[in-house]
Amino acid sequence: MSMMRAIQVSAKGEPMKLVEIPVPQPGEGQVLLRVEACGICHGDSKVIEGATSSYPRIPGHEVVGIVEKLGVNSTKWKVGQRVGIGWHGGHGHTTALTTDGGYAEYMVAYEDGLILIPDEISAEEAAPLLCAGETTFSALRNSKARPGDIVAISGIGGLGHLAIQYAKKAGYETVAISRGTDKESLSRQLGAHHYIDSDKEDIAEVLKSLGGAKVIIATAPNAKVISSLIGGLRTDGELIIAAVSDEQLQWSAMDFLKGPYTVKGTFTDINEMEAAIRYSILTDVRPMIEVFPLEQAPEAYEKMMSSKTHFRAVLSMSK
Repeated sequence: MSMMRAIQVSAKGEPMKLVEIPVPQPGEGQVLLRVEACGICHGDSKVIEGATSSYPRIPGHEVVGIVEKLGVNSTKWKVGQRVGIGWHGGHGHTTALTTDGGYAEYMVAYEDGLILIPDEISAEEAAPLLCAGETTFSALRNSKARPGDIVAISGIGGLGHLAIQYAKKAGYETVAISRGTDKESLSRQLGAHHYIDSDKEDIAEVLKSLGGAKVIIATAPNAKVISSLIGGLRTDGELIIAAVSDEQLQWSAMDFLKGPYTVKGTFTDINEMEAAIRYSILTDVRPMIEVFPLEQAPEAYEKMMSSKTHFRAVLSMSK
């Protein structure tokens, strides 16, 4: 029996542990992937918090790998192809919540949950685009903004640093918003035309002085900051929330009537994933990553959760 190394969570609330287990075998409509890289995302915390359908569970929903073996009646992919999978696991499954994820040397996936990953991008750089990248890409792609409009990105972290690049490449007048001045230089290097220090400046007032933002993407999970952003929109502007937070937002009916404004959320969409990858390759958008070997997954996860990663942590099976 062939064995593999994997990171498992044995039960709700338990820490991640490196284990050696049998290589899984693909069933009907599935393929076996030899994992090349897997991104570490805040959403992986759901595995520890108890959101999975069963335990033990292997985390990881930003997976790039090579098709190693086909299951019965699996015809969409060929052995040797390079593919990726995100939250949408195919057949109604959620990767790492109802099926095992990519913190492992091998992974079984439904063929309809996979997308093609071209050779023009490395596995380590492609992995974060399957969640963080696609989320911000589709938010802009499906927004009201048009080239030349002002687009503001609130929060310059794992999602925000990608959103700045997408906004700049798409021809928007791009505004970066963050606390302090530590990220101003980087924001401008990534393409931001303007920078707002939310510690010293009123976000809404600065945006209004620029003419108002057609679209604001909120990527930082700070309810107070998110609530303040609506005042920086132009007439018929749109606030898109990409941040994961359980905090209550503070708005009144008058906040919306002043616009009118629209507030909506965004999440990953498998139908947008291939477009996000293609666009990233065409425009040279890349995530800033720290790469770790599989056995360091627990340490890399903790570093990510404490916001000490610059900016996306990625596990590489060849490291």
